[in-house]
Amino acid sequence: MNYENFPEKNAEVEKTETKSSAGRNVLTGVLVAALLGTWGYIIYDRNQIKQKEDTLTSQVATSDSAKNELQHELDDAALRLDNLKTSNARADSLIQTKDKDIQALKSKAQAILNDKNATASQLSEARRLIAQLKGNIDTYTAEIESLKAENTQLTEDKRVVTQQRDNAQKNYDSANGVIKQKEDVIDVGSTLHASDFAIIGLKEKSGGREKVTTTAKRVDKLRITFQIDENRITPTGPKDIYVCITAPDGKPVTVDALGSGKFTTRDGVERPYTKKISINYVQGQKEPVQVEWSQNSDFQTGNYKIEIYNNGFKIGEGTRTFKKGGLFS
Repeated sequence: MNYENFPEKNAEVEKTETKSSAGRNVLTGVLVAALLGTWGYIIYDRNQIKQKEDTLTSQVATSDSAKNELQHELDDAALRLDNLKTSNARADSLIQTKDKDIQALKSKAQAILNDKNATASQLSEARRLIAQLKGNIDTYTAEIESLKAENTQLTEDKRVVTQQRDNAQKNYDSANGVIKQKEDVIDVGSTLHASDFAIIGLKEKSGGREKVTTTAKRVDKLRITFQIDENRITPTGPKDIYVCITAPDGKPVTVDALGSGKFTTRDGVERPYTKKISINYVQGQKEPVQVEWSQNSDFQTGNYKIEIYNNGFKIGEGTRTFKKGGLFS
């Protein structure tokens, strides 16, 4: 019988089966290890992805916060500029001269802040631009304050100068008033005075002879003599004398062709004069004066009133009466 070979065959089979089982165990171990590795990698990769997402989320949040902060600073700077323009005309003028540079800084910064994908470097640039803009605003503010101070000083200087001018004008007016008063006193005091009136009627005869007459129809001319008294105030020089003759009928005697005219008295009244003469007066001396008046018409019967004016004042007067001629007059 062949039973003797069975143990060897079973041992071989067992050996083979043992090797096969060991191979399966190794393969299973490798597969498990590979599976664990795969799951580990997947978990690691997901962790990395989550970290990146968290990092990106944090970066986005940080970026948004930075943008908001920078936008706030830019808006604040723009508001300060508007306040400067509206609060002071000089500030507006100053800023207008720099407007191109200001707008360039604002536009560049705003463009970066409007970019949703702005990088940290770009935000840093926006921060620099806004800082420059704020620095410019500070400079303009300082310049404006300086201008205001200068303007305040100029206003004060103007006030002082105006007050000094007004005081000087007041003193000048006061001095002029005193001078005017003194001049008026001198002017009035320098007015001449006439005395020793003599008024006669003359009849002209052949050969140039003259005869005194009191008969109206025989009078050819009037001769008026008087004396200008001495005056130590009146300066030496020519002086105008106005002779005003009033006829018995109360009318002024005037003949334009013979030099009659009008003058204004110190009372502001315009009155006619019969004749105007000019004398060369010497200060402090007496001066005899003779005036003659003839006319184309006859002299009237009655009283002729003669008034003498100088410097707007009446300085003397006299009267001459002519009678009506009789048969043997």
